Amino acid sequence: MIRRLLLPCLLLALASLAPSFLAAQSSSADPFVWLEELEGPKALEWANAENAKTRAVLEKDPRFAGFNDDALKIGEAKDRIPSPSIIDGRVFNFWRDQEHVRGIWRSTTLADYMNPAPAWTTVLDLDALAASEGKNWIWEGADCDSPSRHRCMVSLSEGGEDAATVREFDLATGQFVADGFVLPRSKQNVQWVSDDTLLVSREWVPGEVTTSGYPLASKLVARGVPLENAAEVSRGLVSDVGNWPFGYVDGEGHRAVGVARAVTFFTTEYSLRTPAGLRRLELPLKAELTGLIRNRLLIRLAEPWTVHGTRYAEGTLLSVDLAEATADPAHLKPTLVYAPGPRESFGGAAATRDRLVLVTYENVRGRAFIYTPEANGGWSHRRLDLPDNSSLRIGSADDRGSDAFLSVTSFLTPTTLMRVDADAGTAVVAKSTPARFDASTHVAEQFEVTSKDGTRVPYFVVRPKEMKLDGSTPTILSAYGGFEVANTPSYLGTTGKLWIEHGGAYVLANIRGGGEFGPAWHEAGLKTNRQRIYDDFTAVAKDVIARKISSPRRLGIWGGSNGGLLVGVAMTQHPELYNAVDIAVPLLDMLRFEQIQAGASWVGEYGSVSVPAERAFLASISPYHNLKPGVKYPEPLVWSTTKDDRVGPQHARKFAAKLGAMGLPYLFYEVHEGGHGSGANAKEQAFTDALQFTYFTRKLMDQPAIP
Repeated sequence: MIRRLLLPCLLLALASLAPSFLAAQSSSADPFVWLEELEGPKALEWANAENAKTRAVLEKDPRFAGFNDDALKIGEAKDRIPSPSIIDGRVFNFWRDQEHVRGIWRSTTLADYMNPAPAWTTVLDLDALAASEGKNWIWEGADCDSPSRHRCMVSLSEGGEDAATVREFDLATGQFVADGFVLPRSKQNVQWVSDDTLLVSREWVPGEVTTSGYPLASKLVARGVPLENAAEVSRGLVSDVGNWPFGYVDGEGHRAVGVARAVTFFTTEYSLRTPAGLRRLELPLKAELTGLIRNRLLIRLAEPWTVHGTRYAEGTLLSVDLAEATADPAHLKPTLVYAPGPRESFGGAAATRDRLVLVTYENVRGRAFIYTPEANGGWSHRRLDLPDNSSLRIGSADDRGSDAFLSVTSFLTPTTLMRVDADAGTAVVAKSTPARFDASTHVAEQFEVTSKDGTRVPYFVVRPKEMKLDGSTPTILSAYGGFEVANTPSYLGTTGKLWIEHGGAYVLANIRGGGEFGPAWHEAGLKTNRQRIYDDFTAVAKDVIARKISSPRRLGIWGGSNGGLLVGVAMTQHPELYNAVDIAVPLLDMLRFEQIQAGASWVGEYGSVSVPAERAFLASISPYHNLKPGVKYPEPLVWSTTKDDRVGPQHARKFAAKLGAMGLPYLFYEVHEGGHGSGANAKEQAFTDALQFTYFTRKLMDQPAIP
């Protein structure tokens, strides 16, 4: 749960900075530190001038308009799958299109949702709300787990920031509750305790946050009681990542509520509300609560745990009886639910009233199962019959019924949404996406390469069927490599229309640092071991070239957030391998990342400059610090968003400015809204997509290369 709160596109982690280091770190040594002032007039003036230069190159390209139109048609298509969320037996969906730029929250019955054109009822119109209140509201979601099931806490942000305003909404009346709960703008998290009580973490007093910029304390907020009078139940340390309430409810009405103290991004102390007050669950620090079913609390391990003489491996899913855990949280009695095999990992789970729909990955290929809690305390399971060689993603499940939704997707086959009857163990097609591009000319394959230290690293290639093995195929290579995020195949959609359909190839690398093979695959690349991740990426690039799928002239790379750091490192370590580098919403200054936006929360992943050995390693890989004059780098496209209050645009700005000062070519673009992403609405996102694919087309497809 902690990682879901903090992941940036997909993600980020821990810690505190030593005051002595902060005092010693002189910003005067960095000539571009002024670009770290997020909305400083001088910094914004610089960004706007750079935007104008980049638009003059890319937007004026004759292919840009067509790319923009195609991307917008896909982004606003009315035949998209409306992502379902089941609340008290009804299906809810948040939807944006040409008529609803900011979007509408709407609902229908479960039976009607299965129809080709459901009769939706609008619950909340964000365009109308924004117009009436003079705000640029962006939907951030709703928590409707109140005991009565008709009250929700709706989160809205201005421009797509992580910080949000949270307001109570009544599903029965379709209105915000008069004199209801209102939590002003903050990075915050909310859980229902009762219909009249919330457990809330936020910045209660200005400046009262962790070093990472997240809440320091959690308090009980009673209806009608001012926030300043809320009763504190938990307070962490300033050096923590943050302090958040958690909450799970099952179909029988059992409720587990408590506080998660994130000591680091990957280590958490969970404390459960009990009749005796808040009491810590004696779990390993690298464990994560994931759900509740039939009064059984689900726990996923990220490190081995030996309890009562039994050793459970990392990646294992366990359950504990909630009543027993509440009575004696210091002596838990876990039961095995699922244990991964070699080259296998847990991919997620969702609970219906009586069963658990569970996804696993074997060599980065999805499998789905139905797990049933048995009367003797154990679990049984059976596999669902679903297409092989695909990615599976669990959507919403009805915790008061037997229905769940599961998406099935692959690179070239449009996504299909399956309605699973967990009781019957069956799955039927609920919705499917029409083809967004002509995939008949391409094929998807999986390869494997041996990395520098002998580790086998898999990767996928989507290529033209008639491709000549002469290195002439324009190819985009992408990866993420961090925070235990698994990069699995998904329908290429916009990439298919703007790249594949034009004859390009696409490569997805499953490098270490991710979660494709569980916690160990991730931990192999933590902190000073991170060069392994970059070596894996280089090995894949070299293998693609060795197989003559592509060549340095025709090979480009893309990465966002942590993936932006990845491709930044790739550019500075191996500029000879690539002719295009698309660096999206990135981290790039790894000696000051802890001082930028939420950077201090990521030390568990990257290390800290306050630790000499870690600082030395960060200096050795930091893209911003490893740009060297006289080196022929590929001209990168570096872009971010002003409203990104997670990673921030500062990294991208400084990297581009340093390239410019060194007389090296680059393109820079800063989207003004959209948070940690590519824009606040479909139009902005389509524009950003068009910029990127125009860039790749110019660099990798044009003959000869455009300088």
